[in-house]
Amino acid sequence: MLVQLQYVRAVAALLVVYFHSVLQLQRLDPDALFSGLLFGEKGVDLFFVLSGFVMWLTTADKQVSPLQFYRRRIERIVPVYWLFTLAAAFIALVLPSYLKSTIFDLPHMLASLFFIPWTNAADPTGGLIAPVVIPGWTLNYEMYFYLIFGALLLLPKNVRILALGLVLTGLYALFSSSPEGGVIARFYGNPIIFEFLGGVVLAWLYLGKRLLPAGVAVPLVPLAFAGLVILDGWHSGLPRLVSAGIPSLLLIYALVSIDFTKVREFKTLHLIGDASYSLYLSHVFTLVAVRVAYGFLPFDWMQHELIFIFFCLVGSVIVSLFVYRCFEAPVAGVFRDTRKRQKPAAGISGGKESAG
Repeated sequence: MLVQLQYVRAVAALLVVYFHSVLQLQRLDPDALFSGLLFGEKGVDLFFVLSGFVMWLTTADKQVSPLQFYRRRIERIVPVYWLFTLAAAFIALVLPSYLKSTIFDLPHMLASLFFIPWTNAADPTGGLIAPVVIPGWTLNYEMYFYLIFGALLLLPKNVRILALGLVLTGLYALFSSSPEGGVIARFYGNPIIFEFLGGVVLAWLYLGKRLLPAGVAVPLVPLAFAGLVILDGWHSGLPRLVSAGIPSLLLIYALVSIDFTKVREFKTLHLIGDASYSLYLSHVFTLVAVRVAYGFLPFDWMQHELIFIFFCLVGSVIVSLFVYRCFEAPVAGVFRDTRKRQKPAAGISGGKESAG
């Protein structure tokens, strides 16, 4: 995997952690300086573009069946997500005062476990479509994209992107024009799904060596990142595909156009990138713990908003590395070893297994 993609994963996750850290700070002190510096939510758009990029990159030149693809995606996504979904449901059941954004509701929990868009039970207005672990709303889009992308692996490579664009456009038109405006229609009638398609197109350009010149790519990296952050914090009212999708596409296109084999590796950022999925899902728990612990700090000077944000970011990273090392990576290893043991059996039975 390209090392710069791991850097993007790390930055995207840290942006989301910062965003939610400021929301926690606002609960402690609405007048704090950082309360007005609210940005980072659009880090998820980087994840969407990245997802499309990686899916094409890892399947374009391999014989991967839909079942193989689905299996890999389930193994990658489900264990960690189920761990934190069940943990959040348990806390909401026995310690409801700690997770204000979650109320235990069995149908909602089951919908969350199976990536079905559902109205969050904690929202009295009924307008929030989010699972038990609220950041998991992005995973509902991820699984939707995987379902479509995996099925299209049955088609020849040279028509897949066109087919993907047509299917996504058709489904978007269907859902967005639904007169009932139900939960499913409102959720999937969101143009954010086209960010996955943009990532697929970028991977197609990358594999075809249609890259930006270094003189364009290098300055474009900070410019695109600045655009993403500024437009996020500005709340300009622009369509999300414009304010977040385009900067995300430009940033990733610029990064993959740069030869990072000649750049010193940023090991800490790479490590956070490895643990970015655990970071994305675990940080909501860490932030609650930091907010609760913040009131027990022994010295007044420690109760400063900058220190609070620092504790949120560093604490979230430390917890995510623990989760990654002790759960995510070992579980992935078990699945990987299982696939290795199954390959010889498939060969003995006469079936030729495709690479995936």
